[in-house]
Amino acid sequence: MNTIRLKTPFEVGDKPLSEYPRPQFARDSYLNLNGWWDYAICDRAEAFPGWQGKILVPFSPESLLSGLPEGTEVTPSDVLYYRLKFTVPEGFLKAHTFLHFGAVDCACRVYLNEKELGTHVGGYTPFSFDITAAVREGANTLELAVTDPSDTEWHSRGKQRIKHGGIWYTPQSGIWQTVWMESVPETYLKDLTILPDIDRDRLVLELDIAGSADSVNVIVSDGVNALVNQKAEGDRVVIAMPEYELWTPENPKLYDLYIKVGEDVVRSYFGMRKFSVVTDRKGFKRLALNNVPYFQTGVLDQGYWSDGMLTPPSNAALEYDVKLVKSMGFNMIRKHIKIEPLRWYYHCDREGIIVWQDMVSGGTAYKFAAIGVLPFIGIHLKDDRYKFFSRADEEGRREFVSEMEDTVRYLKNCVSLGMWVIFNEGWGQFDSVEMTKKLAAMDSTRVIDSVSGWHDQGEDSSQLKSLHVYFKPVRIPDDKRCIVLSEFGGYSLPTEGHMFSPDKLFGYKKYKSTDAFAAAFKKLYEKQIIPGIDKGLSATVYTQVSDVEEEINGLVTYDRRVIKMPKEVAREVNSKLKY
Repeated sequence: MNTIRLKTPFEVGDKPLSEYPRPQFARDSYLNLNGWWDYAICDRAEAFPGWQGKILVPFSPESLLSGLPEGTEVTPSDVLYYRLKFTVPEGFLKAHTFLHFGAVDCACRVYLNEKELGTHVGGYTPFSFDITAAVREGANTLELAVTDPSDTEWHSRGKQRIKHGGIWYTPQSGIWQTVWMESVPETYLKDLTILPDIDRDRLVLELDIAGSADSVNVIVSDGVNALVNQKAEGDRVVIAMPEYELWTPENPKLYDLYIKVGEDVVRSYFGMRKFSVVTDRKGFKRLALNNVPYFQTGVLDQGYWSDGMLTPPSNAALEYDVKLVKSMGFNMIRKHIKIEPLRWYYHCDREGIIVWQDMVSGGTAYKFAAIGVLPFIGIHLKDDRYKFFSRADEEGRREFVSEMEDTVRYLKNCVSLGMWVIFNEGWGQFDSVEMTKKLAAMDSTRVIDSVSGWHDQGEDSSQLKSLHVYFKPVRIPDDKRCIVLSEFGGYSLPTEGHMFSPDKLFGYKKYKSTDAFAAAFKKLYEKQIIPGIDKGLSATVYTQVSDVEEEINGLVTYDRRVIKMPKEVAREVNSKLKY
């Protein structure tokens, strides 16, 4: 297949993605380790061949921005080695020092100054090591050995597939999110859970403190004035909020939060909002924002980039996508089978975009009958048939639950995150009723879409009836649950000079001009979506934000250089989507 490596317009530099990676848990202590590292790739059965060149971290070897030759790949039989020699500045080290990885695909073993720090498995979740005993002021050497089975095993892999094409994308490996360090005093804030409670006009904070703190102070600010300055006792702080602005997409009001634990100071922020399902005056179940029915008009987002693949080329690129969606009148994004860097969610918080967050799918090779044929003709099977759903490996099922817990811990404080999506279209689906109960126990503050698309387990299994509709008209079923159209559309417009694979294109319905594309989009909403609202439809997710490889059904091209859908058309349509 003839492919073209497309470059986005965003500047990268020699120190990519250098912004502080954790906006809701920020400290002054910060040492970014992104940049040029040594690398080597060799077969697992072979001896280490010596360093083969430089790679730009955090871009995967398979990506254009890594700086590696075109066609570089890490196969399931390979080991990818990394080495970074770096300097810890004088005065940086305090009582405890931590090394953080945003994400490494898929399994890695980490060494610092020839001391093994540990291992991690899971290509989409962050992890850290306490390196206090291994790190030193001045010169240090960090090394990793990474392996990636891609889709040959049951580990979470999202949309990556070795035999890629259509809706499945080129696999990638290794470090693909920021690597960084911080150092903290003996007593410090380990973790923070922020729980806005608009029903009681209060903010609840749960503090996980390491060590013994003589004093804990919490300050809430509106960005100009301090609204609260409160001493905290114990690990649970309740703050009265008698006057505040609600967070909504129309008014994404955020408040600054400062927590001082002894000498440790953490900066954060929050928004006062509530996500739930309510019953409207007609008896329909509706998605609600702040206890009021609120129609969510969204777009599916794969989070892929033509030059960085899973990794955005820059913070400006992350911000661009969020602002583009908002400028088209959408108020929601479904983040599809991927976990983003926290700065992406930060932009959604600031701009006012509700997020539906998918868990990352895994399992062994999917059976077409399970994910395509039977659901398409309306046959939904019980998902305790592990072999049929490619989930026969008990270890893989346990790993999925563990990663679901990690995902919730990672994203729990994101203001904009309003829904969790556990399974998509039967991909590695299993025991969804039990998984929904587990997830609800982890986080009761968000709505849960148990099985997006198909293999629905019945009206008592989920808060939502979640529909995917392509190739046929949208019809709203008679169901007691809240009804959402969690995928539809996928209309395609080829854009010459901006396609990854010009000779092989994928889309659900193709158009030859911008006018025809826009007219079809408008007709789809006016004839099928808007009439469905009075029949119980609560939300829509149009496919999709950008083209990705063979898929050309984006509102913008893969390289983000051509906006294919006229913004005014999208805004006009979205302005009509309301109760």
